[in-house]
Amino acid sequence: MSRIGFKPVVLPSGVSVEVKDGEVVVKGAKGELSVAVPANVSVEVKDGELLCHRAGEEQKDLEMHGTTRANLHNAVVGVSEGFKKELEISGIGYRCAMRGTDLVLNVGFSHEVVLHPLEGVKVTTPDETHIVVEGIDKQKVGQTAALIHDTKRPEPYGGKGIKYKGEVIIRKEGKRASAGGKK
Repeated sequence: MSRIGFKPVVLPSGVSVEVKDGEVVVKGAKGELSVAVPANVSVEVKDGELLCHRAGEEQKDLEMHGTTRANLHNAVVGVSEGFKKELEISGIGYRCAMRGTDLVLNVGFSHEVVLHPLEGVKVTTPDETHIVVEGIDKQKVGQTAALIHDTKRPEPYGGKGIKYKGEVIIRKEGKRASAGGKK
């Protein structure tokens, strides 16, 4: 069983934490995030660290203990460093561009695909084949990147589509004409 809930979350300099009833507000250089804390988990700040304690030993308490600690860690990292996901577009004629705050994709459909990023998420296109998704909320950054990725997943035969940077696409071999064949 994982013991992630017992690990303290170290607070870097410039990050302040305020524990209220049922939530923890984390403030840093990049912004402010609020994390909901379930009733069976308590949070305290001690010696520049966030500590999570669970109320009991029931299964739900164990689950929420580790989950709450992970969410608090993600909030601390988000407000101090931020999160970033990069995507690459491959395929002839496939490209992306920004129109205001919206992302416009031309990925083999008969129409443009216009995507609106979630609130608090910044999407940029350094060039026509690269997309960068940034923000302080790890869940929103990941969800926005997944929405872009799901628009046109890479196909296994030609590899055309939108993939995460570093993602390995398992390629398949196409059909071949049989050597003997019918006469």
